[in-house]
Amino acid sequence: MARQLYTSAFLHLATLLCIFRTISAVRFPRGPTTTNDLDFIRTSCNATLYPDVCFTSLAGYASAVQYNPARLARLAVGVSISRAKYTAAYLSKLSRSAASPAVHDCVSNVGDAMEQMRGSLRQLREMNHRRPGAPTYRFQMSNVQTWMSAALTDEETCTDGITEEMEEGETKTAVCERVADVKRFTSNALAIVNTYANNNGA
Repeated sequence: MARQLYTSAFLHLATLLCIFRTISAVRFPRGPTTTNDLDFIRTSCNATLYPDVCFTSLAGYASAVQYNPARLARLAVGVSISRAKYTAAYLSKLSRSAASPAVHDCVSNVGDAMEQMRGSLRQLREMNHRRPGAPTYRFQMSNVQTWMSAALTDEETCTDGITEEMEEGETKTAVCERVADVKRFTSNALAIVNTYANNNGA
């Protein structure tokens, strides 16, 4: 029991560190949060499939985002990467002891999803100085949308494999729950990216 508690605490700490490091990389200044800042986050999150998850995960950065859709898109993708990192670490550890090939496939699927999202974040950063509606801007935004959609597909492939191939039990349930959590964040990030694209002529 003590060992389980220690492991749980360690994984929780690892999650926090991953989130902090990834979000820090987005390079947003922090300041006092205003009602307008929070309203922008809330309104943007209402366009996602999981608005409560979206708002909870992004509201702490409302003062940094302010009323800036580009910043919000980068932040949403960064948060999704953080969740995927945590789940990837869990799956990697599990794959060393689990006999099911589905777990090994899941490690690859989530890893691919992370690469797609990292590519999206890099592209969003490069677009920071592009003029919305310009051909190059539209091309780069299309890349972001394609890669985020591909990341979500990779995550769905993981859960499909686990559902079909893995024996029922606590491990299967835990894997499905963790990947479902990542899918919610990735889905929200994709929705925010799509809104940003649609509002800027992409």
